[in-house]
Amino acid sequence: MAQKQEATWMPAPQAPVGCPPGLEYLTQLDQILVNQQVELLEILTGCETRNKYRLRNSVGQQVYFAQEDSSCLVRQCCGPERPFAMNITDNNGVEVIHLERPLRCSGWCCFCCLQELEVQAPPGQVVGYVKQDCTFVYPNFTIENESHEPILTIKGPLCTCRCCSDVEFQVMSGDGSQQVGKISKQWSGLVKEWFTDADNFGIQFPMDLDVKMKAVMIGACMLIDFMFFEQQNNNNN
Repeated sequence: MAQKQEATWMPAPQAPVGCPPGLEYLTQLDQILVNQQVELLEILTGCETRNKYRLRNSVGQQVYFAQEDSSCLVRQCCGPERPFAMNITDNNGVEVIHLERPLRCSGWCCFCCLQELEVQAPPGQVVGYVKQDCTFVYPNFTIENESHEPILTIKGPLCTCRCCSDVEFQVMSGDGSQQVGKISKQWSGLVKEWFTDADNFGIQFPMDLDVKMKAVMIGACMLIDFMFFEQQNNNNN
């Protein structure tokens, strides 16, 4: 008897009351795997292409697909600091999460240069923000709700450039007293790390975390990728 093939896409669960449309998938997840797609054109020409990501659950079923929306001129001129929109769609092609990152300089100790990202779910409805904190050593971020109230904090490592090991950003409670999750840049192997800018991440959070904040954590993962790992891989290339 032929074995039943595993579903490629995660089936949509029933949406609880008050859940933004499309985020019902997140109610059943405590972790997400984020796989950036390898772009052959980028490898051959060195020209920065739009970032694309597949978001999967722990058994490999696709939950969402994310694609950057930015101009070719902005990508080549501004590099990892570029402003962009990120369209995150469900398996039916419907956009359920929208990210907006404004242009910021690469400075880290000046309030006018601090990075931020707005998260909308559904598009047009703001559910939260990711804001870089003004720190002098460790890269830290605050996750805020739609009212700019701090919900979680993210504490990064002293060095984000590591060979043959994962790089972890700890997700802490709002007061910073307890770790409740993490965003991990996963080591993908020497060849892929050196010759491409296609990164793999893991996002872990409490199962009972508000789905809106889970969506904001997805946004935090994207921002961290652009800030710390796009530049490293562009330098390698």
